[in-house]
Amino acid sequence: MTDSPQFLKPLQRRCVLVCQHRSCLRNGSAEVLAAFQATVPNGVFASGSECMGQCASGTTVHIMPDNFWYCRIKPSDVPTIVQQHLWSDRPVESLLHPRFHPPAEWL
Repeated sequence: MTDSPQFLKPLQRRCVLVCQHRSCLRNGSAEVLAAFQATVPNGVFASGSECMGQCASGTTVHIMPDNFWYCRIKPSDVPTIVQQHLWSDRPVESLLHPRFHPPAEWL
C-alpha cells in the first residue's frame, strides 16, 4: 500500500475558483490558476472566475462548497492549499481571508 493521500479516504468533490479580473491578474492570478490546474486531484475542478469583489486582496481564491476564501495567494501557496485543504480537509489558516474568516473562527 502506498502513502499517497489518495488512498487515505475518498476525496470530497470541490470547485476552486481563482479570480481572473484586472487587479488579481496584476497580482499573478493567471499563474495561480495554472498551478491549481496542474496539481488539483481528480474530482476537483479549478477554474478562473470573474471579479469576486475582493480587489484589494488579490489573488483571491474561493473553494466551494466549503465556502472558504483565501487572499493574496501566490503560486508557491498552491501546493500547501492542495495538500492541506483539498486532501486533508484542513483549511490553511495563515492564508484565509480575514474578512470572511476572522481569527476567532479558526479556533
